Amino acid sequence: MSSLKMKEAALIYLDRSGGLQKFIEDCKHYNDSKHSYAVYRFNILINPSDVVQLDAELGNHILHQPLKAAHVFQSVCFIAVKTLSLIGQLQTETQINIVLKLTHLPPLPSYGLDLCKFPLDYTSQRFYMMQGIVIAMTTVTKYTQGARFLCSDEACPLSQGFQYIRVHVPGATESATVRNDFLCKLCASSLQEDRKFRVLGDKQIVEVISTKALQAFQGVSNNQPFRFQSLIIFLRDESVNKMNVGNEYKIIGIPTCVQTSQTAVCVEASSITLCNPKVPSGISDNFRCLLSLTSSSCWKFTAILANIFASQIVPPGTYNLLKLCLLMSLVQTSDRNKELEDCLDVLIITNDTLLVDRLLNYSINLVPRGIRHPVSSEMFPTLSRDKYGTGAVSIQAGSALLAKGGICYIGDFSLHRKDKLEQLQSVLENRSITVYIPGKKFGDDIDQQVTFPVQCSFWSFVDMDSCPRRNAQKTNTLIGQMDCSLIPANLVEAFGLLINCNESSPCNPLLSTVQHTLKKAMDPEGLLYVASKQFLTEDFEKLLAFAKTLNVEFSLEAERMIHGYYLASRRIRTDSICGSKLSTSALKYLVSLSEAHARLNLRNKVLQEDVLIAVLLFETSLTLKYGATLFCVAPNAVFPFDMYNEEYLEKRDMYLIQCQQQLHQFIATYGPGTTIFSSDE
Repeated sequence: MSSLKMKEAALIYLDRSGGLQKFIEDCKHYNDSKHSYAVYRFNILINPSDVVQLDAELGNHILHQPLKAAHVFQSVCFIAVKTLSLIGQLQTETQINIVLKLTHLPPLPSYGLDLCKFPLDYTSQRFYMMQGIVIAMTTVTKYTQGARFLCSDEACPLSQGFQYIRVHVPGATESATVRNDFLCKLCASSLQEDRKFRVLGDKQIVEVISTKALQAFQGVSNNQPFRFQSLIIFLRDESVNKMNVGNEYKIIGIPTCVQTSQTAVCVEASSITLCNPKVPSGISDNFRCLLSLTSSSCWKFTAILANIFASQIVPPGTYNLLKLCLLMSLVQTSDRNKELEDCLDVLIITNDTLLVDRLLNYSINLVPRGIRHPVSSEMFPTLSRDKYGTGAVSIQAGSALLAKGGICYIGDFSLHRKDKLEQLQSVLENRSITVYIPGKKFGDDIDQQVTFPVQCSFWSFVDMDSCPRRNAQKTNTLIGQMDCSLIPANLVEAFGLLINCNESSPCNPLLSTVQHTLKKAMDPEGLLYVASKQFLTEDFEKLLAFAKTLNVEFSLEAERMIHGYYLASRRIRTDSICGSKLSTSALKYLVSLSEAHARLNLRNKVLQEDVLIAVLLFETSLTLKYGATLFCVAPNAVFPFDMYNEEYLEKRDMYLIQCQQQLHQFIATYGPGTTIFSSDE
């Protein structure tokens, strides 16, 4: 009676949810087909909440005994086929293969599988929900969905028909579905597979790690030991190619333990959902107050941000230019699938690698996908043979794809091989990486290639003091030009921003840095400055999370200014021998810098003031590469004065207004066909 009640509830649910109509349409597809099938596969979409309200026992079976629940739906569907004459060739109930696809699971701890906790429960054969980032995936291979077996004794009545049907169940290997030692239950003769009725499906293996495990790739230890392991996800049929390397997904499936060359916890995926970015809750009260106090200026808020940023690493007022560029690069990251042009790469030339490294390492931890690339590992995708016996090719993600929507910090340039740097240059120029899969090497008839978009910003630095060729640097440099011969010229050009960060410069007083280092050595956890107490690391995390979600658009004046500068700068940096020194990607960098400054100001519109900061940063970078031109920008143009109080901020604003007027004049003189309008006009 219990079984009949559940079957009745299953039929009612299918009818109410529209599942019955879909089932009828699927049956029509099979019935109209000219092929003969041993197994008919149907996906049933299940909303557990609706089923539990309809019939608690059936809902309990779906959640905790899914294989038995599938048998209930199998019986209902078989009766429907026979009653409505949906598939003429169907003979037995075992020919129907039901796959339950759950929309969700109850939001309770017992239904979650945490990849960072031990032990993992893979023995209960029920549905769990897990969340993770794809770090590897195989190419698509075939598996046996179902097969027909016949008794080898022709005199046996089971030597005909569809009495012996084997179908794949979660956790089963290929040998569990198809092998040669099955016996007839009637006469004990061996069973033989009727190969012409074997049904094949697509299979793909994906390896995921918990989001929490990313702290292992971020270069900062909180001195707390932690454990994580990857989880193997089996995607089958309509689920293959639904997951991409570097993305984060919620997966509902049944965990199993697979014994191969190494024991692994695997999950037969039932449903896959791409994780949406978390909606930021806003900014802290202190930042909100600061934004209000500086609302009269378009430059003060970001100047103060740069001044107080990372006061745990360097004293306020030092490395302001670098810190502003890092903040602008951070707000250009996104958890969404944004345009690749938004990325803002930063290359730093310095002789103070220790502090710069600490500053960059601190900064990447402010975004969810800040990855510190270990030199010993791979930056871009690599190939290996699958470890789980499928014979497929496994594509390992690499640091750049793991940093999707974030920052890939690759450390010191000099530690990377020449071929890796050439690969990096290609990625910076194309924002994609293509992996070639040689067929002969991996047992396939044809070669394949897979292209992955690279959606992260790259940070790196060059240690000028430790380079063995520093004494052989060329001396015939132009005014403002820095000798970058130690770095491949094309690679320097591929980075959006080139920054000279010298510890002995006026912007980075050595005494305050020494004092800061000594105090931190005596009190590592102490907050040494008032700014450190008022604006915590968590406040900056919230600010960046909020700022990078802002959708910004250009005002008409800002758009004209940025195009005018681009045309004028391209004109004066063009010669008859080398052509233009301004690459075609220059406009993309200018747009990205302008948007970043507007976002950092928590504005939705890009103004001329944002374009000015973008131009000054970009022109400073160009001067380091090629030397100064008619539009001469001082190395400290963005921060011409030390900022101690409101008076110095006012002086900086006046200086920037003068720079803006000079920029207008430069565009009017060297940018024919462009018109600059003042806000009054």
